[in-house]
Amino acid sequence: MVYYNHPNWQGNLYRNNPFNGYQWQGTEYPFFSQQSYNPYLMQPFQSQGYSYQPYQWGQQQYDPYTSYQWDASQSYWPEQQYNPFALGQQNPAIFNGEYESNTYDWRQGWSGWEDLGAPGRGFIGSPASASWQANRIDSFVRSRNNQMWHKWWDGAEWSRWEDLGSPQGGLRSSPAAVSWGPNRIDTFVRAGRNTMWHKWWDGAGWSRWEDLGAPRPGFVGKPGVASWQSNRLDCFVQGRDNNLWHKWWDGSRWSGWENLGAPRGGLNGSPSAVSWGANRIDCFVRGRNNQMWHKWWDGRRWNEWENLGSPQGGFEGSVGVSSWAQNRIDCFVRGRNNRMWHKWWDGRRWNEWENLGSPQGGIRSSPSAVSWGLNRIDCFARGRNDGMWHKWFT
Repeated sequence: MVYYNHPNWQGNLYRNNPFNGYQWQGTEYPFFSQQSYNPYLMQPFQSQGYSYQPYQWGQQQYDPYTSYQWDASQSYWPEQQYNPFALGQQNPAIFNGEYESNTYDWRQGWSGWEDLGAPGRGFIGSPASASWQANRIDSFVRSRNNQMWHKWWDGAEWSRWEDLGSPQGGLRSSPAAVSWGPNRIDTFVRAGRNTMWHKWWDGAGWSRWEDLGAPRPGFVGKPGVASWQSNRLDCFVQGRDNNLWHKWWDGSRWSGWENLGAPRGGLNGSPSAVSWGANRIDCFVRGRNNQMWHKWWDGRRWNEWENLGSPQGGFEGSVGVSSWAQNRIDCFVRGRNNRMWHKWWDGRRWNEWENLGSPQGGIRSSPSAVSWGLNRIDCFARGRNDGMWHKWFT
């Protein structure tokens, strides 16, 4: 059978999920070979006798947004639907951010807002979130004394806040976070002399802070980060020249900084990034026209900037983004009305912006988003009380 291999994907399950019965061993995913991967030289993956070719399932194009359930015993998609975003024959009609009453409102799958508190006297900026296995979430914030604090969900309850310190001089931005494998978390901040700093959890303990420098013009705001396979990290920042700059870890060393340009007029906010498959990266920024812009790496090249618009009234800050399946992207922003707005790619098209509301008093930061499984999204934002608020879809 010829099929596509996302680093975390197996059929309709996440393969790096210990709840699926797989055991994590060493520093590599058990189903990857030991060969090196260079994203700028597209190579077929070879592992356990399979040849992985993007997008192909048997002889059919894989499209998770057609909502079919994968049957591992077959080489096709049987006609069984599992995607709540395509229930029945109706698609929600949205007018001014609200649904008409005679359409299916899939927002019934969204929880209410949950107040998770804050370290000490609260925090500033926006939260970051990552997940390294099913039903696991790790969240990070910048406290008012410019330290990085950590709070996690272990599958049963939320922990207390943990102080992870800071580089000398303290944080100068909100953190970013990502996981490339079970029991692994990588965090990034702007600190010190406005360079990018890195701190990671390796399954046994937290590392010291590592200074990764800055692009030649320097940078502002917070980093964005994504990972598309084991031991791979792609970091993005807004340079002082208002271009998007890129630095990556290839499993053995850090690259230099790469200038990816900008939409006309330049960036007007920190970038965000996500990966939904091997050798795939999607980046999102707010442009000078206060629209959301999209640029993506498809395994061979960086594509041109795409304007995805904005919710009614525009939005502030950066984009929160997550992916719960191949060819699926969910984006979240803080609207100028201090509500959280959602726009998603369903494998065929971008859907219209929808208003997901806010805790009482509105949200005061850009949201972050993470997915730990199919049809699951967890969002976090700073509320009016300077606590971290949580809303999830399942």
